[in-house]
Amino acid sequence: MYFKRTLLAVALPFAFTLASAAQALEIKFADIHPAGYPTVVAEESMGKTLTKETNGDLTFKYFPGGVLGSEKEVIEQAQVGAIQMTRVSLGIVGPVVPDVNVFNMPFIFRDQAHMRAVIDGDVGDAILDKITQSEFGLVALAWMDGGTRNLYTKKPVRKLEDLKGMKIRVQGNPMFIETINAMGGNGIAMDTGEIFSALQTGVIDGAENNPPT
Repeated sequence: MYFKRTLLAVALPFAFTLASAAQALEIKFADIHPAGYPTVVAEESMGKTLTKETNGDLTFKYFPGGVLGSEKEVIEQAQVGAIQMTRVSLGIVGPVVPDVNVFNMPFIFRDQAHMRAVIDGDVGDAILDKITQSEFGLVALAWMDGGTRNLYTKKPVRKLEDLKGMKIRVQGNPMFIETINAMGGNGIAMDTGEIFSALQTGVIDGAENNPPT
């Protein structure tokens, strides 16, 4: 069992503009998950609070459900200022900012309480700073908890031997591929939106993800 960390990020130009803005700003916010998904609900709640606290100087326009593309694509859009905020899985950040892969490793936390204590403490703050100061080009604002990652497959997997030879979808991060391969399966990188059809057509035998997804 390992935990899924997700990242709330904001475009650098927007971060610099925010402090000195003299007029209302509309913030375009992208998420690959659909309306009603926990992270999207949290984003909408945050937006309502910020709009209220700034007396309408900040407004939000949401693009859930992956309508603007995959996580990789919305990151690229944030980097060029086409959108201002996004929530992405940490797995997609690891190849760009290798330090964050410490949180992508399996079995490094004892339980959820241990995970929260680490990511909400000095270690988590240090990793956020690593992202902000890197060539990623975005300001890392906060961690969001995506729950534990688990396997869902066409046949039960109760021991490592059950995974042998199975094609398992993972995020596009070499660490995830290597983890599945080390367990005896075949890790295949794939965007979230492709999983369902890939399962139907037999391109993959299963996937790893968190329960809400």
